[in-house]
Amino acid sequence: MHPAFSVVFFTTATGAGYGLLALLGVLAGQGFVSPDFWLGLVSMGLALGLISAGLLSSAGHLGRPERAWRAFSQWRSSWLSREGVASVATFVPAGLFAVGWVFFGRTTGWVAVAGLLAAVGAVATVCTTGMIYASLKPIAQWHSRFTLPGYLIFSAMSGSVILNALLQGFAVGSKTMVAFSLLLTFFGWGWKLATWRHNDRLEIPTNANTATGLAGGTVRSLEWPHTEENYLLKEMGFRIARKHSAKLRRITQVLAFALPVLLLIAAFALPWPYAAVLSALATIAQFAGMLVERWLFFAEAKHTVTLYYGR
Repeated sequence: MHPAFSVVFFTTATGAGYGLLALLGVLAGQGFVSPDFWLGLVSMGLALGLISAGLLSSAGHLGRPERAWRAFSQWRSSWLSREGVASVATFVPAGLFAVGWVFFGRTTGWVAVAGLLAAVGAVATVCTTGMIYASLKPIAQWHSRFTLPGYLIFSAMSGSVILNALLQGFAVGSKTMVAFSLLLTFFGWGWKLATWRHNDRLEIPTNANTATGLAGGTVRSLEWPHTEENYLLKEMGFRIARKHSAKLRRITQVLAFALPVLLLIAAFALPWPYAAVLSALATIAQFAGMLVERWLFFAEAKHTVTLYYGR
């Protein structure tokens, strides 16, 4: 599939933003995060900013962005529409949570309820985003048991690393939060390796023989439908060389997982402010690595429509 940067940034930014929002809604609402004004302003501003930036960037992939509002009407049958409804609905409790925290200086009572509702909305929205891809049967790499959990794991992982950096930056971090973000990063690394292993061993059940019902021999086309690249081949027949794929996988592992793990281990062992600097570097490295991971997520996917073109 063609990896448009607008969609790559959308899935990376919103995943991190919703992960951060969910953790803030649960931890701050339960008293594990101090209701400090500046911490609340920066944390909620960053979470909602990442979500908004991601949602706005996704409009860049639409042929007619001015008609995007029509997607909300198809929520009964479309995961894309459900994602839009869930994302907008989540802004309501998230906004109330932010107002209560920043302007009223409290994270208890109705503010805690709003935070929990925002966390539920964040998880639901990430699920709908993952299901957009997991529900596509023509793309075997996406239509698997790894896609939806992967979206949730990477969202929680990114959000935890960002939250740890914020807490360390405001000198209210804890060893527990560092260990939590470190554990999620290890978990995300393992899940990504398992996903790649599954996709590399994947045998596509559909081929030219099964598509035509002529299973008695080898079916091949005498004349291809097009002599030049067309829309389908550009968007759904995008191909990446094996050597480039292997190189980008290594870059993903270094930036998104290995480097953050090393930086978080060092942050766990060192005092503030060294821990704050290392935590911030881990956040930057992981976000860059997840951009590469998302690019590969699209580039390595193969649509069965390419069988029509002999691929």
